[in-house]
Amino acid sequence: MSQLQMPKIDNKTLDKKDYYISEIEKIIIKKENVLSNEDEIRPYETDALTAYREMPMVVVLPETIEQVSSILKFCNQNKIKVVPRGAGTGLSGGSLPLKDCVLMSMSKFNKITEVDYINRCVKAQPCVTNLAITQAVQDKGFYYAPDPSSQMACSIGGNVAENSGGVHSLKYGATTNNILGIQVVLMDGTIVTFGGKTMDSEGYDFMGLMTGSEGLLGVITEVTVKILRKPETVKTALIGFKSIDDAGNSVSEIISTGCIPAGMEIMDKALTRATDDHVKAGYPRDAEAMMIVEFDGTESEVDEYMDKVKVICEKNKSSSFKLSKSEDDRKRFWAGRKAAFPACGVLAPDYLCMDGSIPRSKLAEVLKEISRLSKKYNLPVANAFHAGDGNLHPLIMFDANDKESLRKTEEFGAEILKYCVKVGGALTGEHGVGIEKRELMCEAFNDTDIQQQLKIKFSLDPNSLLNPGKVYPILRKCAEEGRVHVHQGKTKFPDIPRF
Repeated sequence: MSQLQMPKIDNKTLDKKDYYISEIEKIIIKKENVLSNEDEIRPYETDALTAYREMPMVVVLPETIEQVSSILKFCNQNKIKVVPRGAGTGLSGGSLPLKDCVLMSMSKFNKITEVDYINRCVKAQPCVTNLAITQAVQDKGFYYAPDPSSQMACSIGGNVAENSGGVHSLKYGATTNNILGIQVVLMDGTIVTFGGKTMDSEGYDFMGLMTGSEGLLGVITEVTVKILRKPETVKTALIGFKSIDDAGNSVSEIISTGCIPAGMEIMDKALTRATDDHVKAGYPRDAEAMMIVEFDGTESEVDEYMDKVKVICEKNKSSSFKLSKSEDDRKRFWAGRKAAFPACGVLAPDYLCMDGSIPRSKLAEVLKEISRLSKKYNLPVANAFHAGDGNLHPLIMFDANDKESLRKTEEFGAEILKYCVKVGGALTGEHGVGIEKRELMCEAFNDTDIQQQLKIKFSLDPNSLLNPGKVYPILRKCAEEGRVHVHQGKTKFPDIPRF
């Protein structure tokens, strides 16, 4: 991917750039919401996967759903590529622009439109931040459960597009388990609504189809999420271990007892120290691995679960056990985990954050493989994981200014994800596929699987104009690596675009 291949540039589109921009300005009305000079569009050239950059043809900032519909309809009629974008915090390159695209920034859609305590839900526009939903309802004793580490900045629309999780996904599920309805604009301009304020709706589960679709099927313009009552008691424990294997074994044993923590995280020694330096969270700095375990509910059940966890961890040679004594303690414990990624800035010039899922029973095995690969590529790794649900985030340290270092990092990351699939896991847990993992889709899905996914894509976007170049593999590369069968000049992936 260091030589990143993307869809072929349509020079006919670029030749008519000025005309297209003038027509889009008529739709948007406010010229300040149409950006086309280099200084204006530079901030949109990348998302949080900063190793890859490209300038879009034009950036549009619609303010109404009618404008979104009209722009998509115009682009569809003129065969212009469209890349939707929320807050730009994605880590898989899902909103990387194209040179001949209209980048549709949804940043003006940033309002909570309804709070309904009776039905315990909130309606929010797609660029409302994840944390803002909780902040809007917390005075009434409610909160929104999914909490990605970037929740202060990431948008709810992006959460839906990537099916984001967070530290509390173990008990409360990912985004798909916490939304009730979405409003979407399709590529031809059609405005559709799936779901509502109830837990279920009739017909096909199109809301489930849209969740995790990474902007390939439509542009999200409104999300209805369910909110929960704050629990009576919440307690959090910091537990140090003499080895990361002991921490992994504790995770499996805790879950097997029937204790379901609200959240359960593991960080290795390198990340624990860097994070503690960053936020002074009081972490066990000498431990080879640190676990954060949180329970919520009634005081009696929380205390009972914590007692069980302490026994299990002591059995697995834990070196320390610190229990939160106040809400300030609990927030400080989590502040460190939430700041784990920026804390890595002291360890190397750059890092690539991987995202894979594995069965919990394979945690120790996968960590050993990551350690082996680290030595193979001579690249350090810091590990953070949503241990309870098997979501790994290895952080590979490298120097982005060194092309060879970037190439090795890409190969290292690919090997980690391949191993996740090998042990029965998945290529992604919550960050999506984007451009980062698209070439690995052949590892996880067979010919029929991918073909069926593409049929759905093209039924809603026949010209493949919405976020092209993302998620699905480049045919040539798959063929080179022997993962695509070619017979008499024909492949089993006839619908994959030939880039």
